[in-house]
Amino acid sequence: MFCILYLAALSVLAGESQNFTSSGEMNITSCPITYYGQRYDKVYVGFNASRFAVCFNGEYEPGIKNDCILMSGGTADRGSMNIYAREIPTGSGVHDLLPNLKLAGKCVNVITLNDSQQSEIQQIELGNFGPQAILAIQTYSGYTPFDVVSVVYKTNTTGRDPSICSTVSCDASGVAAAVSDCGPMERCNGNGSCISKNVCTVIGSTVIGFAGQVHAVPDRCGYTLFKTSSIPGFQVVGVFQERRRKDFSFLKRVILQLDTAGVQISLEQGSRVLLDTRELRLNTTAMLVRGVELTKDQTGVTAKMSAFNFTVSVHFDGSITHVHLTGPNGPDAHGLCGNSSRTVSEEKVSTHSVTGCDTQYNEAADPTINCSTSTDWCNLLKQAPFSACNMQHDPQPFITACTQTLCNYPEVDGLKCQFLEAYAGACSLSNITVEEWKSQTRCSAFYHGFCQDTFCSDHEFCGQKNKGGTGCVCRAMFASKYKSTGSFGEPMVCEQKAAKLTMAKCLLEDKGIDFSVLHLNDVDCKGQMDNETHMVTFSFDTHKTCGTVILANTSQIIYKNTIVNRNSSTYGIIHRQDSVHVDFSCLYDQPDIRNFAFTLSDSSITHHITSGQWIYNLSMKAFRDTDTKEALQQRGETQLDEKLLVELNADGLDDEMVVLVTESCWATDQPSPNGSLRYDLIIKGCPNPVDSTVTVKNNGQGASNSFSFHTFQFFGKDGEVFLHCRVVLCVKKGNTCIPTCGAGERRRRSTMSKYEDENPAFIKLTWSY
Repeated sequence: MFCILYLAALSVLAGESQNFTSSGEMNITSCPITYYGQRYDKVYVGFNASRFAVCFNGEYEPGIKNDCILMSGGTADRGSMNIYAREIPTGSGVHDLLPNLKLAGKCVNVITLNDSQQSEIQQIELGNFGPQAILAIQTYSGYTPFDVVSVVYKTNTTGRDPSICSTVSCDASGVAAAVSDCGPMERCNGNGSCISKNVCTVIGSTVIGFAGQVHAVPDRCGYTLFKTSSIPGFQVVGVFQERRRKDFSFLKRVILQLDTAGVQISLEQGSRVLLDTRELRLNTTAMLVRGVELTKDQTGVTAKMSAFNFTVSVHFDGSITHVHLTGPNGPDAHGLCGNSSRTVSEEKVSTHSVTGCDTQYNEAADPTINCSTSTDWCNLLKQAPFSACNMQHDPQPFITACTQTLCNYPEVDGLKCQFLEAYAGACSLSNITVEEWKSQTRCSAFYHGFCQDTFCSDHEFCGQKNKGGTGCVCRAMFASKYKSTGSFGEPMVCEQKAAKLTMAKCLLEDKGIDFSVLHLNDVDCKGQMDNETHMVTFSFDTHKTCGTVILANTSQIIYKNTIVNRNSSTYGIIHRQDSVHVDFSCLYDQPDIRNFAFTLSDSSITHHITSGQWIYNLSMKAFRDTDTKEALQQRGETQLDEKLLVELNADGLDDEMVVLVTESCWATDQPSPNGSLRYDLIIKGCPNPVDSTVTVKNNGQGASNSFSFHTFQFFGKDGEVFLHCRVVLCVKKGNTCIPTCGAGERRRRSTMSKYEDENPAFIKLTWSY
């Protein structure tokens, strides 16, 4: 007797029906079949040329290793399967026919084949007898002999099957068990020898390990992809980050951490390579850096490191990474690529994980995604021309990665074709070429290096733009900060003598706006882009006002400008961009120095003023000689009717926009500016018309002005005379801040509201006679 699926005859009963035409995947969970010690919950049926196949390990493909039963399909082109729950006790007729059948039957799967006229051509029956199974075939007209694609063993024997690199034992009950000669990091090449499983692939958020295990990276942190005890201190780290959705990550960079303390080589997007922070210029000629061989071609960048009797090769094209081991005996492999029992979280590398990278997000499902269509696409990996590689590389892990991604993330940025490219790339590393796959899958227009040499900042990735073409696109988490408020970037920064507005280039381009055609009111004032961050800054200051308009109301000074793209068309009377109009204004509170009183008791005094954005010093100085400006010494003797010069200066104000106006000055016989005796020197910015000794210069023209007068004394009073001055600031607008004197009422000035200072500064000047 033999360890094989035996023939028997069973009658057909009514049951659950599953129909198929050319092929189908039949669910036999309610009546599983055990074969070679392995339990199967599915069988794959299909017509291939003139044959009909029943397989256990996927659809039948000529030349692909599988456990299948092949037979003539005759004139059949369709069929159905029914599952029957039926107890077949020991001692039955089936047991008489098959003496090695020791257990009772539980159920039977019956596959019926029909032709186009619904005539029955043949019937295939698979019976469940616990750890044993039976096969029965009943044929009708048109049947031809069939083949069992399997190896036959006698009971109570042990033998070696070179096709599966295993030792197979068949016990007295006809139950077979196979023990593989290959290790967990090896596979059988079909001729009795084991070869290393030597390719690990990373695509999207999925790591497909050397042994075909699948790990899904759940966040935006850094993880160990590969390390080995054969090279102490060496490891390959993958850093992940989101793209268009916050709840799905992609590989951003691959880092080779070398055994030299702190030294690392980073493979970046756009085929850039960094040695620590220094960019390396690569081409197809190998560059040796710290024992690592680096090259760059049209497919991406490759880093190779050899140690002992094997080589580690890492290739990165900006989206897909292959870690390839070559050599007669592969090293022990750890990390997500290796055959380790460690969880994904245990492989996280804290030094390459920013704070908060493990925060999980849940976004609404994308209504444009059709998971059924995506699944059909992913299953192309089991069909020709990819099937030529299925023996070498199991397509199922790639199909799993593909469906998990495309059922949750939109089919953009060439993502559909990237999964096929990833599988074809793994096959190529095993010296198997998948012929013409791009043309057969309509991926001919796909070029996995379309972002090569495109540098994107940390908050961008290279992908398809809304308006067509490829370039840098905002990452979801970065964009979400601004899209909620409808802004293009950071808030305006207003300083005392300058203002700037910074916007993100990718946010502008998302709306179809080309930053290079934007400008302020002055068309020569364009945005300046930072080449590292891709942030665009518009600014103006006192040296370059860029058409800024200065306005004032009772409480604020307003610097107003606008970012526009008008008159920017290169097509003359037409344009192809939406109009842009972004207000760019800074509002400042009026300075606190609106009404200051000074009493002269010294030759000079300085008052330090801080008010919001305004920081400056207001000073008042007295001079004896108006020509040489000889400073008046403290307590110096001053003769009656001696000419004195007083100068007021506001140091630190922007005199291109704000000027100092001395509105009034008067003398009293007491420290208080409201003394009972008062003599006016300056009234409403002009000299007292009844005192010919008073002159005023540069009043309202800049940050400083001066006036002169002859010393005097009040009748009947001895001692000190106190001088007080009231000054205001005025927003400069033409000559409207200059008082008009000698021609009646001076013009109205655009000034700020005034109030008494709560902490006035006093300067006291004393002269005697």
